[in-house]
Amino acid sequence: CETCSKEEAKYRCPRCMKYSCSLLCVKKHKLTQSCNGVRDKTAFVSISEFTDLNLLSDYRFLEDVGRTADAAARRCTMHSPATKRLLYCLRNKARGCNIELKTLPVGFTKRRENSTTFNSMENKFYWHLKLVFPHCRAEYTLKGVPDDKTLADILKPYIDPVESDPIVCQRLKIYTASPQSDVQILMKIENRNRNSVRYNKLDASRSLLDNLKGKVIIEYPTLFVVLKTLKNDMVILGQ
Repeated sequence: CETCSKEEAKYRCPRCMKYSCSLLCVKKHKLTQSCNGVRDKTAFVSISEFTDLNLLSDYRFLEDVGRTADAAARRCTMHSPATKRLLYCLRNKARGCNIELKTLPVGFTKRRENSTTFNSMENKFYWHLKLVFPHCRAEYTLKGVPDDKTLADILKPYIDPVESDPIVCQRLKIYTASPQSDVQILMKIENRNRNSVRYNKLDASRSLLDNLKGKVIIEYPTLFVVLKTLKNDMVILGQ
């Protein structure tokens, strides 16, 4: 026993790995060492000492983290009357702009991500927007995009040869090297059968609000930027 040094050790502390012989010595060691006796789930283990038990422990730890995160996402504030009123107001304002905005139940990823707001003073939407560039397998998320901004201006920091960010420009080189006339902006049509997926073609010269009118939006718009010259499986409505 590492506490009394008299009796044969019977127990080992999961936290500090010290040996003890009895309950009395266990309590004494916790008091003197300020040890809580709880195993440190994030303690470093060298690869040479790593066993199946450590792997199982890590797996259970990640499961606990997932449950904790899910519980936080389902907290009472998400179900509060104030939150429900805010969503109702958002859908109502969208309906006034001829946009059918639908929201998902609490716990869905798009519900947690969505940061769309409506400014009553300016009478304007500030959209949460996702841009997908399928030919480069790249996605970008924009927050607070005003509804009166044209799609061409929204895309400038990404595919404009002059105004785009150098790092983004390098990643989206296939877009920046192509003529702007080859660029198409598509948005998936919601509430269609899985075997009948179609896309709406949007007008880059018009505002985001004008392009969203008459369409169904689930949480926030996702725009697909494609090139006419490259083959893709996105069928535009009417083709």
